[in-house]
This record gives sequence, C-alpha cells and structure tokens, in this order.
Amino acid sequence: MPPLTSKMAGVVDRMARAHQAPYYTLSAAEARAAYEKGAGVLEVPKPALARIDDFTIPARDGHAVPARLYAPSNDRLPLLLFFHGGGFTVGSIATHDTLCRVLSHKSGCAVVSLDYRLAPEHKFPTASDDAWDALQFIAKEAGGLGLDGTRIALGGDSAGGTLAATCAIFARDAGLPVALQMLFYPGTTAHQDTASHRVFEKGPLLDEPLISWFFAQYVNTPADRDDWRFAPLNADDVDGVAPAWIGLAECDPVVDEGIAYADKLRAAGVPVALDIYRGVIHEFVKMGRAIPEALQAQADAARALQEALQP
Repeated sequence: MPPLTSKMAGVVDRMARAHQAPYYTLSAAEARAAYEKGAGVLEVPKPALARIDDFTIPARDGHAVPARLYAPSNDRLPLLLFFHGGGFTVGSIATHDTLCRVLSHKSGCAVVSLDYRLAPEHKFPTASDDAWDALQFIAKEAGGLGLDGTRIALGGDSAGGTLAATCAIFARDAGLPVALQMLFYPGTTAHQDTASHRVFEKGPLLDEPLISWFFAQYVNTPADRDDWRFAPLNADDVDGVAPAWIGLAECDPVVDEGIAYADKLRAAGVPVALDIYRGVIHEFVKMGRAIPEALQAQADAARALQEALQP
C-alpha cells in the first residue's frame, strides 16, 4: 500500500478515533444525515460569490430536480454542470456547496450543482437520467439564467464523476457540444475487480463493504452494473467525447479505474490531462483545511475549467 502523507494519516487517525458507525450499518436516511453532518468539517471557508440562485430543472417524468447556481459575477458566464458524489445514495447540493463555490471563485465560471434523485428510493438509471435531462435543459435554457449555453463543462466527484462521464457520451451522441469533463476520482468499472480495489479493500474511508452497500442501494439487479451508464468503461466507444481533466487519489480503491478510463479516452484520441495526487485518499478534494493536495487539486481543476471555457 502506498504511504499516506503525514497530514492525510493524521486525518485518517482522527476519523478512526471518532468511532462513527459505518454507513453500511445504517439506513440510507441515517447515512445521508451522517454524511451531511460531517461534510463540511475539513472544508476551506466558503468563498463569497455575487450570485447564489436556487431553481429547479424538470426531469423527463415531471419531477422538479433542485439545482443551485453559483457565479462570481452577473456577467454572461460559461458554466460547469456539477454532480456531487456519494455512491448514488448520499450527498446533496449542501454537502458540496463549498467545493462548488471554490470552483466558481477560482475559475471565474458559473457552476450549476444538481440534486439528482438518490437510491434506494430511486434506482438505476434515475441518477443518470436526471443528469442527462439537466444537461439538455441547461444547454437550452442557459440564456434565461444569464449564462452562456454555448460553453458548458461537466464535472463531478466519485459517483458524480461517473454521471459526468456518462453525460459526456450522451452529449456526443446528441451533438451537444461540451468543452470539458472534469472528473474527480470517478467510478468507471462494472465490478470491484482492479488491483487497487484489492489493495484498499479495507479503506481508509472508502472500503469494500461501503462500496458494495452503495451499489446495492442503486442497482436493480447485478446486470445493471454492466450497463455503460453505470460503468463508462463498458461504453462501446468514446470517440469524439469532450476532452477530460481527471484528478485521482493515489490511495483510493477507484484509482485504477480512473487511470483505465483515462487510457480508454486517450486510445480514442480524446485529449486527457491526468493528475494523481500522492498519499491521499478518496474524498480528499473536500478536505482543503487539512490537506494541501486538496487545495492543489481544486486549483488544477479550476485552471482546466478556465482554459477549456475561455472564448
């Protein structure tokens, strides 16, 4: 196992001493509440922004999906459509509020964060459907929000990275231009069968029982896991999808599948920037108060956004 940085090891030690009940021993509602409670503990202070607007986006079944717009000015800005992580089961606009503010502040772009529906109440492929419906809505209605719908990026962390990757494929197929897919440690494989899943099966933080629990909430049957909307590595091809910036944690069960997806994109001729942050774990990007690599990853992602979305 690669060594953790001293600061990352300190955070992991403090987590262990807190003796929090593992999410997989809780109900989904209890796990959500626990994640909400702890989500901001290691975050940087929230940057102030000129615009914070809450609104809803209509899904294909008529459900009003909550969304939040962040913008550093009232100008007609390009935007990032962001999908939060949480194994399709936990997480929300609120848990990723600081990260979205930081990305908007550092990049100078608007960010729209989506509260897609969660499992187990909403099984596969509801999250994927909500994400794709939101992208189509934003592309069409951006002007009404005061945004530039011709310059759109997709992004997310963990399960949200999965949604961003699948939306990039949907967008390619629909001829909808996307400037960048910004993926923090995305899930891309059908099964936990890579070397890094074996090395980090006991964590820290994200371990095999938790991953299995998350996915058991989301899928209807094991066959769903082979669907490319769950596992983008299973997509028939990724030719012509948006360029990618991929940020991975070295000490993370999903690091190998992130590398594999970068390789799949590159093999298809898609430009890819891949950054692997050494000695840190899954979820590190939301630990900027304690982990320097989180600040670096936030800055790297914001720079990628800025470069991709500039006129």
